[in-house]
Amino acid sequence: MANEGEVSIQMDALARAVQAAASASISPQSLLLAWTDWASHLASSPGKQSELMSLAAEQASALAGYLRECLLAGTGEARDCIETPVQDRRFAAPEWRHWPFNLLHQVFLLNQQWWSQATHGVSGVDKHHENVVAFAARQWLDMLSPGNHLLTNPEALARTVAEDGANLQRGLAHLLDDIERSLAKLPPAGAEAFVVGRDVAATPGKVVLRNQLMELIQYAPSTETVHPEPVLVIPAWIMKYYILDLSPHNSLIKYLVGQGYTVFCISWKNPGQAERDLGMDEYLEQGFHAALQAVNAIVPKRKVHATGYCLGGTLLAIAAAAMARDGDERLASLSLFTAQTDFSEPGELGLFIDESQVSMLEAQMAEAGYLRGDQMAGAFQMLRSYDLLWSKMVQEYLLGDRRPMNDLMAWNADLTRMPAKMHSQYLRRLFLDNDLSEGRYPVGGRPVSLGDIGLPTFAVGTLTDHVAPWRSVYKLHYLTPTEITFALTSGGHNAGIVSEPGRPRRSYRIGTRAAGASYVPPDRWLEQTPVQDGSWWPAWIAWLQERSGTPVKPPAIGAPSKGYKPQYAAPGHYVLET
Repeated sequence: MANEGEVSIQMDALARAVQAAASASISPQSLLLAWTDWASHLASSPGKQSELMSLAAEQASALAGYLRECLLAGTGEARDCIETPVQDRRFAAPEWRHWPFNLLHQVFLLNQQWWSQATHGVSGVDKHHENVVAFAARQWLDMLSPGNHLLTNPEALARTVAEDGANLQRGLAHLLDDIERSLAKLPPAGAEAFVVGRDVAATPGKVVLRNQLMELIQYAPSTETVHPEPVLVIPAWIMKYYILDLSPHNSLIKYLVGQGYTVFCISWKNPGQAERDLGMDEYLEQGFHAALQAVNAIVPKRKVHATGYCLGGTLLAIAAAAMARDGDERLASLSLFTAQTDFSEPGELGLFIDESQVSMLEAQMAEAGYLRGDQMAGAFQMLRSYDLLWSKMVQEYLLGDRRPMNDLMAWNADLTRMPAKMHSQYLRRLFLDNDLSEGRYPVGGRPVSLGDIGLPTFAVGTLTDHVAPWRSVYKLHYLTPTEITFALTSGGHNAGIVSEPGRPRRSYRIGTRAAGASYVPPDRWLEQTPVQDGSWWPAWIAWLQERSGTPVKPPAIGAPSKGYKPQYAAPGHYVLET
């Protein structure tokens, strides 16, 4: 019977893997459950149905009035019957105010309004299912937007007439080039101008430790003296580390070195089949703890400012809680950038995380041993389908204009993979079960509590983050009584962190909750914390300096006598693996 059970499980997993390949890794069952929940409850909600019918009648009346105004106005502009949302840039061009495109975009916006009302607020529908249905409706609407099609896009039509179709010829060439690059697994056009180690990830340093999971880079000092406490940076392994070391002008690592700090940074290996069985425990031991041990050997008898970004910050929070539990006092402070520690409200990424979806991903990962980078990128692309997909297609294929490549876009296209075991544990322990915030996450066979952390902590959230919403990041305030300085910066998950001084249109809020002080809810914090212009980087440096000693002579690169011999120049070898 046991063998039959194993065979049955293997057959089911194989079937789910085949299904995943055919459905772009999206679980049809998850979508069907969400739709059934929504549709059945809507069918038994006469009040909601009446509300939607009333809305449809109001919209029809408004549209009829708008059409009448359009006919009377002739070539002039009629008053809109529905305002375009401020954040929606699709219909900003003046051509959309002319007949018949004004009618097309008004009909689209009315449809969008109706479906938003229809998919929200239906009594009895599970919140996750409501979000999934609303997201699916938004995806269909985005796809059908009149701006995405040549014959209903006045900008594209005007360009086509003005250029005698040359824009479409360029667009076709761009499309064919993109297809060719995709099939050949080449980076997007323009990315060749950002070579790793030359144009990006170019801060001087040496790899001083290498194991099967990561390389540890120690950066060369650029000041005559440095603060005695080194900084250890733990980036997320869902991305290449050099998001924190982009071009010289916007490299956070270079900036940190220039402010008189000895900086170490982990560069994670891009995992393949051989790393399929590496889990969260290995990332903790062979990643964070191995790096911390090396830093302690190279800069002995000094506490360490530990800094984690995204998933690296979550790992750092786990490590800090375990160290506090065990009486390990080697850390001087914590800095957590867009790092979630409570996953009860993970934001739009939670749309792709439920039992059905995770089960499908596990079956798919079991086949290859890892989750491919393009599979992860596809999920993120769907979250921002207009910015990352449709607007790109309109600009490059209809208007014929290639989007200029920049360092952040080139980095974003430099994809990584996720080991099967680790990714499964990450999704189940943190997202589905929320073990970390609820005191169940095990380290060394015993659970850890974030409430044990007593280190001063600097946390950063970004205002428009789709991956780690700032209110979710803010939840650290009620998970630990320690002193927390929280900075909320403009921008998204990546662009909000890469926010160098002097960059225009940047702002942030910052405030400190003293250790043991009363909890302030996030929206109240937002109201009472003033906006400051500029980059949050100097504020973080000032915070670090308050917790750092008098500058001393820089330490040597590596410690050969202790087994940490400088091996090769930064950025190392792992970051170059594709």
